[in-house]
Amino acid sequence: MARRVTTQDIAEALGVSRNTVSKAINNTGNLADATRKKVLKKAKEMGYKQFSYMDIADAGRQGERIPATGTGEIVLFTTGFIGNMHFVSTMIDKFQSEIDQLGYSFTIYRVQREEIENLQLPRAYSSKKTAGIICIEMFDRNYCSMLYSLNKPILFVDSPVFGCDEPLRADYLYMDNRSGIRHFVAEMVRRGKRQIGFIGEYLHCQSFYERYMAYRDALYFLGLSCKAEYSVIGNKDGGRNSDAAVYREYLTECLQKMDRMPEVFICANDFVALEVLQVLKGMGISVPEDVWLCGFDDSPESRIVDPSLTTIHIHSQIMGLTAVQLLATRIQDQSLNFRVVHTETKLLYRKSTGD
Repeated sequence: MARRVTTQDIAEALGVSRNTVSKAINNTGNLADATRKKVLKKAKEMGYKQFSYMDIADAGRQGERIPATGTGEIVLFTTGFIGNMHFVSTMIDKFQSEIDQLGYSFTIYRVQREEIENLQLPRAYSSKKTAGIICIEMFDRNYCSMLYSLNKPILFVDSPVFGCDEPLRADYLYMDNRSGIRHFVAEMVRRGKRQIGFIGEYLHCQSFYERYMAYRDALYFLGLSCKAEYSVIGNKDGGRNSDAAVYREYLTECLQKMDRMPEVFICANDFVALEVLQVLKGMGISVPEDVWLCGFDDSPESRIVDPSLTTIHIHSQIMGLTAVQLLATRIQDQSLNFRVVHTETKLLYRKSTGD
């Protein structure tokens, strides 16, 4: 069997440092264009696996047969029901179809609450068969650390909030959580709306945190104050394991305590926005006549609710393909620099903001 080409092999062939090769391949750091092109060309000539996989993906899009090169099982760990997670079901369909073509089997494990609390793996899980792990809706830091300690190639699609702590040395995939919200805030201000609030448990996951910080950043850049009384960013009793009914009760209490409603609420996702919509209706507050509302995810419910929900669309299939690329290349070469990737999103205006 031919020995696998590594970044060190490419560095030695070109007479450059391994760090230079890593910067070129991962498109990070300051590097001259000529040097980057030279490294990428040599990597492809030598059959470096990351580029081999990209060639395979390109061939598949052109209708050619994709060779099955992978062995073993890709394992997905999640805490949620796939059908209830907005963009995830479409993303997983794309991920599974690409993984199948690469020759890997694919198994989904829904991790139960008691397993998380006791740091236990699902009983049917087999470490020997596992080639790589993908985690979706896995936001318990201790459990994620336990999965990381299995020493398998691992990809987190969204993640816990690590705050000032060092994140796990792994690959991370997120949607662009910032641009759409910044653009939305700027557009609201352009329309004369200057009292803008945020609703969503901002420490629930990294994506919620990034969306909340994008809201705050936008207000700062536009010269507006971020008023704490306009935001609901926690949950009842810390929010651990609370269900939808408990969260709706918490929302009701918080919104009823507001002396004055903001003109616009940005919500951490569409589920939160739909809950807010129902609570406001119960209080006799109309959307969009009294308050404007924006969600995130572009869930099917956001299109059929009345009023239809202004939201930010996630390109699920692109996330699925990107997840395959990140995990497959990590399996093929675990010496790669760790990567954090954000995929494009799109702001969609609908009736909840008077559009």
